[in-house]
Amino acid sequence: IGNQPPAVNAGPDWVISTGGSVNLSATFTDTPSDTPWSYTITWGDGSVQSSTATASPIISSHAYATSGQYTLLVSVTDRRGLTGSDNAIVNVSDATPSQVLVGAGDIARCDRTDDEATDISGTVFTIGDNVLGSSSVVPDFTNCYAPSTTWGRFKARTRPAPGHMESWSPGSATYYDYWGTAAGTRGSGYYSYDLGAWHIVVLNSGGDISTAAGSAQELWLKADLAASTKQCTIAIWHHPRFSSTGTALRAEVKPFWDDLYAAGAELVLNAHYEVYERFAPQTPDGVSDPLRGIRQFTVGTGGIGTGAVTAVQPNSEVRNPVVYGVLKLTLSTTGYTWQFISVGGTFTDTGSGSCH
Repeated sequence: IGNQPPAVNAGPDWVISTGGSVNLSATFTDTPSDTPWSYTITWGDGSVQSSTATASPIISSHAYATSGQYTLLVSVTDRRGLTGSDNAIVNVSDATPSQVLVGAGDIARCDRTDDEATDISGTVFTIGDNVLGSSSVVPDFTNCYAPSTTWGRFKARTRPAPGHMESWSPGSATYYDYWGTAAGTRGSGYYSYDLGAWHIVVLNSGGDISTAAGSAQELWLKADLAASTKQCTIAIWHHPRFSSTGTALRAEVKPFWDDLYAAGAELVLNAHYEVYERFAPQTPDGVSDPLRGIRQFTVGTGGIGTGAVTAVQPNSEVRNPVVYGVLKLTLSTTGYTWQFISVGGTFTDTGSGSCH
């Protein structure tokens, strides 16, 4: 076998803020007798560094002054003149302040005031069943949700999602009438937006449009995720895939999970059941996956009522079926923290996670 070029590994891709540094540790393997080796690091922003090495790894550091995507190339040449190389991608972005996203689902009803006790700051999300409705009661946004004593006082900074109760008004008319363009395209109810370093997707599982693979909504989701430039993603819709209350495993929303998992999403927020529940990161099939899994929160605690735990499901970490309150997410460029804020402060749940 003749002389072979060095086998080079430039290491992982990088995501840093403008002004931040890549601390490179590039490894290479080669026949020991081919020492010394010369190497060149092309940082991708016009900077080039050359030197020699007598052993692996090659250690160096470089700061990036301007945002953008750069290809970092490491080339190693042995004393016989054969060269091996490898590259890594460096994504440099302007530092983005942390953002607060806070809310719940199953919120308002005219005959109770449990929703009125919650005072929240930040960008507000709802997760459907914004107002109590039934086959005999059309959801009344004007009198039950809009008043300044309840969540209507947050309307200007709220990003809503529909639930199943909204459809008790034909065509979810009272929902779309109240929210207007904030609810996305009338009759569809799905849309997305960016919040700081995060991409937020709002979907419609309320029952008036399809959630199936190949449906207009699912195809839109797949395209939206592919077009996003954000590293971190949250999806919000009403019906949970996993639940220790009611339906344990809901097949109708698995296509959402499949697309989100494939795209590397971090969080799913659901409601429907009037409980608080947090799951460990898992796959769409419910297999624990600490590295790439999606963490689901069920936050049906806005004020309509309380529930009960019927059968604790795998990967369920925390449950409280008799609490009102909101989930507060603080979103940074690389991760998130969560805090459940209960009415009266009788219960809390806190923690943190990283973006994939």
